[in-house]
Amino acid sequence: MEATLPKATILVVDDTPDNITLLCSLLSDTYRNKVATSGEKALKIARTSPQPDLILLDIMMPEMDGYEVCRQLKADPVTRDIPVIFLTAKTQEGDEAKGFELGAVDYITKPIVPPILMARVHTHLAFGEARKFLAMQNDILEQQVEARTLQLAALQDAIIIAMASLAETRDNDTGHHIRRTQAYVRELALFMQYNEKYSKVLTKDLVDNLYKTAPLHDIGKVGVPDHILLKPGRLTPEEFEAMKRHTIYGRDTIIAAEATMPNPETFLHTARDLVCYHHEKWDGTGYPEGLKGEDIPLPARLMAVADVYDALIAKRVYKDAMPHEQAVKIIEEGSGTHFDPDVVAAFSEVKDEFAAIAQRFND
Repeated sequence: MEATLPKATILVVDDTPDNITLLCSLLSDTYRNKVATSGEKALKIARTSPQPDLILLDIMMPEMDGYEVCRQLKADPVTRDIPVIFLTAKTQEGDEAKGFELGAVDYITKPIVPPILMARVHTHLAFGEARKFLAMQNDILEQQVEARTLQLAALQDAIIIAMASLAETRDNDTGHHIRRTQAYVRELALFMQYNEKYSKVLTKDLVDNLYKTAPLHDIGKVGVPDHILLKPGRLTPEEFEAMKRHTIYGRDTIIAAEATMPNPETFLHTARDLVCYHHEKWDGTGYPEGLKGEDIPLPARLMAVADVYDALIAKRVYKDAMPHEQAVKIIEEGSGTHFDPDVVAAFSEVKDEFAAIAQRFND
């Protein structure tokens, strides 16, 4: 610490020339000195770079006393961290308490005792250096935490995509389906944020979670037998019942993942709703539970529109791709029966973005 203290700068604030001369003579062998004879000048010097490392501040000055100078120093983010030591002949207990309440670090009474002054200046400069070091270490730690958080988020995203892609390897027709539906859901959610009904529900975190977990919506298909999943024609009623189980398989997989965590991530809860209920219908005729209206979780209502739209425009071995305009017509006709009317209204507004996304991730 001794190696750094000689370079410290002390601002001496006093309206009495003799006091300034005394203080500067004591300090000049060890520190650089700056001088102010009024409160206004002291504030200007304190705000000017390079700033003083410590301020010795007289209390009894005309126009602006030391208390007011200290108050303004501590109210200004530029100067609030500069330690202030009051120098005064006022010795009442209330005066000292007022100084500390305003943010001063010490209180030295006049007449000045040189060894006491030098010791206290040295101590508070040392404290100041320690605070700066700790602040720097905190900044470094925050940067490391932020970098690690971003790294973990990227890893989480990669694992989700890998899991979804693994499920899709069993269904050769899906192609870029997970990428398209992921983008569709985000477009719908971002637009619905402007709807007063959903502005507080569709927070940034929820929209991020929807985008992150949308690729998992059909992960349960890994549990569907190949002869059903890969059948090129229409499913029998029995086969369709087996296919519908993919929502349950997916839900149970995510529940099992949640059970391994002491504090399950909110994105897993979003994923569970989206995976399990994206085949529910607004009128209650969907599956797996026959939920109706707003009993269907919002993430699933969004995914329902995204998933059906993509199924309509995509080519399959058992059907040709449907034109965008026809798919839009079918979605809009399903408002209030298959789909949430609010989600369909949003879809109608962003349908051109859907077409652009489909083109960007064209199979």
